[in-house]
Amino acid sequence: MERFKPTSNRRDFLKVSSLVSVGILLPTITLAQTTTLREGNIHQFGKREGYTDQISILVSMMDWMRATVLRSIDGISQKELDFLLDEESNSIGAMLMHLAATERYYQIHTFDYKEWGDFDKKDTDVWDVGSQLGNRARKELKGKPLSFYTNHLSEIRNNTKTMLKTKDDSWLMEETKFFGGQPTNNYCKWFHVVEHESNHNGQIKLIKSRVV
Repeated sequence: MERFKPTSNRRDFLKVSSLVSVGILLPTITLAQTTTLREGNIHQFGKREGYTDQISILVSMMDWMRATVLRSIDGISQKELDFLLDEESNSIGAMLMHLAATERYYQIHTFDYKEWGDFDKKDTDVWDVGSQLGNRARKELKGKPLSFYTNHLSEIRNNTKTMLKTKDDSWLMEETKFFGGQPTNNYCKWFHVVEHESNHNGQIKLIKSRVV
């Protein structure tokens, strides 16, 4: 496409701008046409083998955010994992379990089409402590090594990515009511899983900076 030359004619400028805004002058680009991604390079969002186009973007975001969280806890000590800012706060370990629990429950909700909270006892027995946090988590989620949490995170994430390979972009856009009864879709729900990790990653960094 030719580069537009500067013009002092406002009418011509507005005409060109309107054409660009509706996509007439821009070619349609699919992920298959983009530069081949370097294997393992999480910093290039785009097509991922085995996934449809939009699910590839979602997986790209999930991989990038998870790597960010893992960097935050790399080499973390037991003291840092269990540290509580005050009697009402949650430890870094508990928050890591919370991330795994949240993702597991979104798996059940979106892959198994179960209403939120309509979960089998075999799942709630494992995941409610991390999902609900609070006093129970402060009592039970302490003294556990970092591998306890990272193994859970890895297992759940591997299951998510395996299931996403069985889905397509139309599933991603399936509309339901969620988030207070508002219309939403699976894309928004799974983006929330990504955003949720970002939120707690900030808390993890804060707690590490306050350990005494």
